[in-house]
Amino acid sequence: MFRQRLSDAATAIQARFDAVLGALDDVPVVQAMIHATNGGKRLRGFLVLESARLHDIDPNQAIWPATGIEALHAYSLIHDDLPCMDDDDLRRGEPTVHVKWDEATAVLAGDALQTLAFELCTHPDTGDGNARADLAQSLAKASGAQGMVLGQALDIAAETADAPLSLDEITALQRGKTGALIEWSATAGARMARGDIGPLQTYARALGLAFQIADDVLDVTSDAASMGKATGKDADAGKATFVSLLGLNEAKRRADELVTEACDALHVYRADADTLRDAARFVVTRNS
Repeated sequence: MFRQRLSDAATAIQARFDAVLGALDDVPVVQAMIHATNGGKRLRGFLVLESARLHDIDPNQAIWPATGIEALHAYSLIHDDLPCMDDDDLRRGEPTVHVKWDEATAVLAGDALQTLAFELCTHPDTGDGNARADLAQSLAKASGAQGMVLGQALDIAAETADAPLSLDEITALQRGKTGALIEWSATAGARMARGDIGPLQTYARALGLAFQIADDVLDVTSDAASMGKATGKDADAGKATFVSLLGLNEAKRRADELVTEACDALHVYRADADTLRDAARFVVTRNS
């Protein structure tokens, strides 16, 4: 059920991207946006659609913020790959945007995808004005200096720090860099329904940390061909990760604990949330 719904979400989000981006001028910056939004698991968009389903929100409404969060995620990947950030040449098995075009196009494509994200989340078909305002304000917090951007800044600062980060510092860094958008995605449906975001917030915080620990595990156990991006860069740079601090086996055990915490947080939704429980199990068993 989970894999079918994840696949269905990816198909629906790609169709919305095709319609929205296909209506824009055929110029290099738009071609770069199309390139950057092609592929990927669409896990964040899937979380939006599933949380909306739990709150009886029409999928035709939820597809707008589901596509919006994937646009914002794509922007973050474009900028992360730039030479001034992680300097990566490969993303999802394809050349990164600055490699395929140039750095200026990559910056502009990222900027345009970021603004597109807010345009999609506040589309009139998403819901009433209060729900749309809540989605936009919470997404701004999750993606900016209180969330993802803060996490990325802390990650860059760690590269030149005198000592490796502690476990608490790594946890705080990743809560922003990776966790903030996952949390926004999982709570979007409750926000659209003007409901209680608490259970999904607890679920998402455990899920986001488990996701990052799994990423750290894959960074040392997988390869570029499987991951579609470079691996081993953190270890080569001497950066602290959950694996370097906890060891491989303990990191895996901690990720499993977090999956249990995530699943338990969904008890109020009973069996209706089984797909989200399967999603939590998926993030620590995936191979890419």
